[in-house]
Amino acid sequence: MSVTNREIADRLREIHRLMQLAGVNRFKAIAFDRAAQTIEAMDEPIAEYIAAGTLTDIKGIGSSIADDITSYAETGRIGVLEELREQIPAGVIKWLDISGLGPKNIARIHDELGITEMDELKEACRDGRVASLDGLGEKSAAKILKSIEWMQQYDERCRLDQAEEAARPFLELLRGMEEVQRLEVAGSLRRSCETIGDVDLLAAADPEAAEKLFGAFTGHERVVEVLGRGDTKSSVRTAGGRQVDLRVVAPNAFPAALLYFTGSKNHNVALRGRARERGLSLNEYGLFQLDGEGETDFERPVDFSSEEDLYRRLDLHFVPPELREDRGEVDWYAEHGSMPLVEEEQIRGVLHAHSTWSDGKYSIREMAEACMERGYGYLAITDHSRSAAYAGGLSAEEVRRQWEEIDELNRDLEEEGKDFRIFKGIESDILGDGALDYPDELLEGFELVIASVHSALDQPREKMTGRLLRAVEHPLCDLIGHPTGRLLLRREASDVDLDKLIDRAAECCTAIEINANPRRLDLDWRFGNRALKAGLMTSVNPDAHSVEGIDHIRYGVRIARKGRFGPERVLNTKGAEELAVWLSERRAKASD
Repeated sequence: MSVTNREIADRLREIHRLMQLAGVNRFKAIAFDRAAQTIEAMDEPIAEYIAAGTLTDIKGIGSSIADDITSYAETGRIGVLEELREQIPAGVIKWLDISGLGPKNIARIHDELGITEMDELKEACRDGRVASLDGLGEKSAAKILKSIEWMQQYDERCRLDQAEEAARPFLELLRGMEEVQRLEVAGSLRRSCETIGDVDLLAAADPEAAEKLFGAFTGHERVVEVLGRGDTKSSVRTAGGRQVDLRVVAPNAFPAALLYFTGSKNHNVALRGRARERGLSLNEYGLFQLDGEGETDFERPVDFSSEEDLYRRLDLHFVPPELREDRGEVDWYAEHGSMPLVEEEQIRGVLHAHSTWSDGKYSIREMAEACMERGYGYLAITDHSRSAAYAGGLSAEEVRRQWEEIDELNRDLEEEGKDFRIFKGIESDILGDGALDYPDELLEGFELVIASVHSALDQPREKMTGRLLRAVEHPLCDLIGHPTGRLLLRREASDVDLDKLIDRAAECCTAIEINANPRRLDLDWRFGNRALKAGLMTSVNPDAHSVEGIDHIRYGVRIARKGRFGPERVLNTKGAEELAVWLSERRAKASD
């Protein structure tokens, strides 16, 4: 059978998930996940390697996994996968998506209570059966129940990266059709919101071509259900469960339609009010003069050729889509031609990444090489500290051995003539009382200390805020990681007074990261105005646990732009030497 890279990657990733539940050796399970990521990122078809019998030439594909891939290509079956599927009920697999419920406890609940479905788990949390199990208790049961309810509440939404993935095949299809004159993503996806409802696509085409476009759109192989098909709009449900809407408008109406369907609703209301003040009416069809009774005169359209032109007609400069949330952007762009917003091309290095020393999937050398391939000039390895035992946190002895490896790697890179630097960093746990993991004499040896909360995320607001404030004020804390600990659509943010934290961090010259992992995107962009006023520094960090995770930086840049961060307030727009100076000066000031 002919197989695709995506198909093979999906099967290998499924094996990884099931092995987690079956209690298989962690490193054996990780090998399947790593192989899946490698194959998914390949430009060449995996089928060519299968046909040539050269699968083991692919880095990270050993002989055993190669045999599994070949077996699937030849028979449609993988022995180990079939065994795992028989062993673990499908309902239990869904429990892996529940925040705070790890594979060991999933297996314990399933084995001891004999339940397999989400609703059964909710009931068991409510009636005390989960709490009665060894190692769990009432507090754990309450957390599990809260996570399930939170997850189900947002079931109709998806993350930014998932929305992009849902849109991609349809964009590729439509861009290949000669009838399409213009094509754009609209809605909350174009505004770079962290979670998305429906995915909105907008195409410009002559009216007689709409039927053909809708036929191709609704007939796409990723479509599992056609939700609606009309003269100007069609909606489908994809294989991933997402709703995608396509609107087709006449080319001359495209700029107004794009402005309208990008939103946000409140931004559009502000623009329409501004139009009326100027005797105009703005809607999805265009810009028109008002008649004597204040109604839209569709016989008197105002000429425009682009979104920029429409803004200009309203005495405004162009507002970037990320900022269209009615949070002061209309007043700003009435007075200013632009706002300095960071660009992805301005990011010069990676400041939050993990290696095989803790819970990363690649060595320091491999992570550095991946950064160099992407054009970055430096990498800070920030593995977990000792308190994060669940993530392979480093002992003091391991820290010193890692420093030796980094020194050796930097020497090797210099001898190889590569202009690249690896910084010695750590992601230090912020303990329950706000203290940092490790004594100060060890922390002083790191070039970058990121301090993050990973435990007791449900502390009361006053206690959690005080905990983070104490970390911010520590002279060796350079950067706060994912400040609220949220996992989008899975776990709500910790209750933190972010206004107070931002103000104090700016005073202490401590940065707060924008964690670019699309599951987090934390710091929340809604605090951008506060951060701008305070002069807060940030860093757009991928929190990469794999080579592929480095590419999450682009999502963080979108959130940074939405939060009004210019390049001068983003640490990793600095070169390696400039960054080293900044870190050194920051600590000197903090110690005074």
